[in-house]
Amino acid sequence: MKKLLVILLSVLAVHVGAQDLKHYKKVVKELSSAKYQGRGYALHGANKAGAYLEKEFLRAGADEVVRQPFTLNVNTFPGKMEMKVDGRRMQPGVDFTVREFSPGIEGTFKLYYIDTLNYNSEKIFADLASPEYQGAFVVCDFWFSYKHGADFRRLQDDKKYSNSGIIFTWNEPLKFYKAYADRLINKPVLWATNFPSNADVVSLNIENLYLEKYECFNVIAKVEGARHDSCFVFTAHYDHLGNLGRKVYYAGAHDNASGTAAIVTLAAYYAQNRPEYDIYFIAFSGEDAYLRGSEWFAANPTVELGKIRYLLNLDMIGDNNPVQYCEVSNQGERGYKLFEKINAQNSYFKKLNRGKLVGNSDHYPFAQRCVPCIFLENEGGDAFKYYHTTLDTWERALFDSYEPLFKMVTDFVEQY
Repeated sequence: MKKLLVILLSVLAVHVGAQDLKHYKKVVKELSSAKYQGRGYALHGANKAGAYLEKEFLRAGADEVVRQPFTLNVNTFPGKMEMKVDGRRMQPGVDFTVREFSPGIEGTFKLYYIDTLNYNSEKIFADLASPEYQGAFVVCDFWFSYKHGADFRRLQDDKKYSNSGIIFTWNEPLKFYKAYADRLINKPVLWATNFPSNADVVSLNIENLYLEKYECFNVIAKVEGARHDSCFVFTAHYDHLGNLGRKVYYAGAHDNASGTAAIVTLAAYYAQNRPEYDIYFIAFSGEDAYLRGSEWFAANPTVELGKIRYLLNLDMIGDNNPVQYCEVSNQGERGYKLFEKINAQNSYFKKLNRGKLVGNSDHYPFAQRCVPCIFLENEGGDAFKYYHTTLDTWERALFDSYEPLFKMVTDFVEQY
């Protein structure tokens, strides 16, 4: 009886200790630290983070860890980032940010406010052609401009209109809309919050650095199972927004240090609890540059795509929403039904909220190639509102969803 009790306690300890919250927090804190400057490209933060992850996967007990190199063209902002409105200094990342495809600019410019109550595009174009507003910066509420996209695309990218750029006003917290662009438009586009409605001039000194064929890499770790005829794949992206000027960086604790840390701890778990099938753990770079890393892997796979039993992409999973968001590929339907069953039996989350499959994270290139896959993201919680802002930091990181997600995905791998 005593021997049986010891065995039962041992089994219980394995079940309870399967997910390693302490290790998870350690990796999130490391990746979101100043050492990696937002895991961007201009200051090589992404590649430094990739090198750190190589070591973490090896420490976790992975049988094999390799790099898959690729290159990308990318626009960055590691230099001067200054903005004054009527002499009042605006803070980068808090009061203003720059759209990813913007060129640099320096000078002082008159402001031209769009009359949204009496909107007349032809009058706007005529005003901007007049000597009074030559070279002015256009100011408009972003959501209003969104309704008149064709007009504003002309203003931001057509050289025949004399405006020097556009400032879109936006609510707090201010987001860096997209991370990176592989192209430049003709005029800079800025987003600003708490922007005055009657200012006269804006002074700007913004430097961009366009990198061509920048060398980065995916990190691929493997834990061998008893069978090698097919495999499971866990993915997460480790890159983020990088710098906005010399003093500001986007830490990206939720996006996506949280998902990256999760696949590191999953690798450690499976190294200690050998699975039936091989499992790969792929940390992608280039996700915030339009899925460059995952697209490269899917087009140049080191693991035959047809042998992937299921791919699980973890992106922004550290939050406190009791409802778990997901997207599923057409071929992933059977797996999704199993996820629903597992969740219903164990109440890991109140429910799974399934959204439309779109190209918003690294599962998408695989879904396009008929790989069974699911995208798991804990959106809508208290951390989610900070993603793509300078407030997505270790100090604001949340961990509520990590343990239930860990249990749900390990149950899935065992039962699928």
